[in-house]
Amino acid sequence: MTPDGGDGLPAYAPPRWLRSPHLQTVLGSSPWRRRRGAQALAATGAVTEEHLVDGGDGVRLHGLHSAVPGEQARGLALLLHGWEGSAESSYMRLTAAQLLARGFEVFRLNFRDHGGTHHLNPDIFHSNRIEEVVHAALDVSRRFTQRPMVVAGYSLGGNFALRLALRAPDAGLPLLRVAAVCPVLDPARTMRKMEDGMWFYMRYFERKWRSSLLRKRELFPERVGFDDATLRLGMRELTEWLVQRHTDLGTIDAYFDGYSVAGDRLRALQVPAHILMAADDPVIPIDEFRALAFPDMARVEIVPWGGHCGFLEDARFDGYAERWTAARLAATASG
Repeated sequence: MTPDGGDGLPAYAPPRWLRSPHLQTVLGSSPWRRRRGAQALAATGAVTEEHLVDGGDGVRLHGLHSAVPGEQARGLALLLHGWEGSAESSYMRLTAAQLLARGFEVFRLNFRDHGGTHHLNPDIFHSNRIEEVVHAALDVSRRFTQRPMVVAGYSLGGNFALRLALRAPDAGLPLLRVAAVCPVLDPARTMRKMEDGMWFYMRYFERKWRSSLLRKRELFPERVGFDDATLRLGMRELTEWLVQRHTDLGTIDAYFDGYSVAGDRLRALQVPAHILMAADDPVIPIDEFRALAFPDMARVEIVPWGGHCGFLEDARFDGYAERWTAARLAATASG
């Protein structure tokens, strides 16, 4: 279904020239969009401070806490970026600005090996490292005691946000609402769609991942154990190498299954959840979202346009997804 304009949020309807999913996706991570995010965050007047948080078992993760001086926050929002993004990605800054304007404090977390944090931990990031994100969320919630606590994520960060919500009750995390934009549901199907789709998406992620792995090798050459030939492998082959040498999962199928939230896996949610998806997403298969089994407290909103985490509205690169996220999370105050 599509957004109904609730919460004072008009339905998403970009101008015709912005309805290409590829234009949306590419412009969404462009330098102009990053500049827009920096401007929007600065305009809030918030003070931002760096923090190292506890990921458990000696893991350290980095994040940025922002709050408007002199204001009593209505709650704390934890934001999770996508794969090879960071706490400083444009959508993270723009979402933070929207939430700060609605009275929240915001903590933007960097996953392991993201945002220039490769030096903090010797082992390599992979997508099954959910437990350290749970630990980090608990640490953040203890440091900043405003309630309620809400979480939002984009792409792989949306997948982490949904898994965090599944684990929150047992972990003792006081999480009241979660929002996910274009989340990865079934990683195996996402990989296949990228392999069958426009070549430049795969090349983009391969280039960024190789750069990250090179940085890791410079810092921990004996720990990571790969040569230049390994770095030249394609996405699937490089993922298989990672699984076999840096996880105990054994196979790439087990690895993908380990962080999948497809099918009925979200039925166990005890936290209200909202998902925003574009029907024209060039990276993630749309049919997965129509097949999700959800409890009554969860909702999927599918709009016709937006690409992958784009949802741009105009030539100023204002974003519907960031406003949508803030509006859905702000609903915590009323229920």
